[in-house]
Formats: sequence, C-alpha cells, structure tokens
Amino acid sequence: MMIKPQSLKRGDTIGILAPASPPNQENLERSLEFLRELGLNVKFGQHVKNEYGYLAGTDEERLEDLHNMFLDKEVKGIICAGGGYGTARIAAEIDYDLIKNNPKILWGYSDITFLHMSIYQQTGLVTFHGPMLASDIGKEDAHALSKQYFQQLFEPKTITYTEEFSALQVLVEGEVEAILVGGNLSLITSSLGTPFEIDTKDKLLLIEDINEEPRAVDRMLNQLYMAGKLKEAAGFIIGDFNNCVPEREKSLTLEEVIEHYIQKAAKPAMKGFNIGHCSPNIGVPLGVNVKFSTSKKQVIFESGVDSV
Repeated sequence: MMIKPQSLKRGDTIGILAPASPPNQENLERSLEFLRELGLNVKFGQHVKNEYGYLAGTDEERLEDLHNMFLDKEVKGIICAGGGYGTARIAAEIDYDLIKNNPKILWGYSDITFLHMSIYQQTGLVTFHGPMLASDIGKEDAHALSKQYFQQLFEPKTITYTEEFSALQVLVEGEVEAILVGGNLSLITSSLGTPFEIDTKDKLLLIEDINEEPRAVDRMLNQLYMAGKLKEAAGFIIGDFNNCVPEREKSLTLEEVIEHYIQKAAKPAMKGFNIGHCSPNIGVPLGVNVKFSTSKKQVIFESGVDSV
C-alpha cells in the first residue's frame, strides 16, 4: 500500500539527519540559508556533528536520530545532510512500524538509497531521491535547478522530465507505466541476499553511481542480471554515472557496459538523466507511479506528497 507524506508549508520545521558519513559542516551551515528562503525552520538531529571513523556517530546514535525525527510531531519532513557510507548498518534495527505510523517526507540520495529501499518495502512510504544539504545545496556553486525541485514538497504536482533538462538517449524503445524504485547502483546491489533486497518486478528501475570504473559497474549489473532483477524490471531510467571512467589501459567504456546489460534485459530504457551525483541533480519521488515514453523522450513522475 502506497503512503504519501503530507506536503510542507511555510513555517514548518525540517529535521536534518546524518545517517551515513560525517557531513561537511561548513557546507551544511551554508545550506541553512536556502531552507530559510523556503520559509522552513530547522531542527538538527542530536548527533549530526558526531564523528565515529567514517560514520556520523555510532550506529546507535544515528538510529536514535532517525527514530526521534519520525517521532517528533514538530518535524514535518527530514532532509539528509549527506551520504557516504553507513545507512545499511542501521537498516535491520529500524522500527518500521514507527515510521509507518508517523509518515513524513524523507529526502536524500547516494548512500540514503538503502533507506529508500528498506523503508519503501517495509512501509510503502514514498520517499525522495534528491540533492542533500552539505553534499549539494550548501556548496558555493549549487545549481538553481537542484534547489528548484524542492518545491515539489510544498504541493502535489507531477514532474515531467524531457530533453529540456538534458539530452536523452533511447537504449531500448517502448512505453511503460510503473512504480519507480532504485537509486545508487552500489547500494542496490548490496541489498541482494538481505531482508531488504530490492524488488524490481514490474517496476521502473533508476540507477546512478559515482567513482566506479566500468569494470565495477559491469560486476554490479551482472550480479543484478543473474539475480533476475534486470529481467523482472518494467524499464530503466539511467541517471548520472559521475567519474565512472577506466583506471586501466584496457577497458570497456561505461557506455558499452550499460548498453550490454540493458539490451540483454530488453525493457524500455533511456539514459542521460540529470539524477544522481551531478549538477543539476533533479529530485524525484520514489515509490510513485511513473509514465515512461521513449517515443516522446518523456518521463512523468506522479506527485510524491499529499496536500495538508
């Protein structure tokens, strides 16, 4: 059952979490001006400034912040400060009934993909794959379009992605209407064999990644293919694969790798979307119905929020 979170309004309070690695504090502080421009108040998780090796606090601390933000009646939505690594470490300990009974906006990408997958599968809650505060919005060169698509949190509205955003390339022709799942390829692959293994059956699969050379992308797509996840999917949205270039002299190109597996899956697919580790990074809802057309080179995302 799909659950849409309630939309935001000016004066609402946003919770800021760091469920993975320590965010850049200077960028995080700079991003607050953007939230104020949206008319939002801010409440930080208690452990957002903690550091525990490559983690933003211990698993217990990051889990506590996540639970507290969903429990806090004052907090109307949650935006992640950054990604890195660590969300999968807390996935098995999350109280999903707590989230289901207190649904609200959750926004992030990259390592947050594991939360998108686990929360959707356990609760049906629509979440948002979009640019984060310290990682994106707080940078001095943050793109205006990355900021603009936070507006989808304030009123129910569809998002229509066409070549006005970026050049799109058809890999496999076709039209499909299906629920959108996915996110970062590395995190999707790491879900296999766990209680939160991604369900791609009859769903549109979004994939993106960063700093993975073609051989690594090949390994991950091959694993998904052998696990049946690519054949089961209804279609594919190929987002940005930032700096996924060979580190060795002899290599297949990223394009050759992606096209090999997408064509083996033989489901409608386009690539070139500014979704992922790129600028601009267009935020989109996950867990909603999407109309996908290669003939129109158009993707229409259903609204991810309900009106208050």
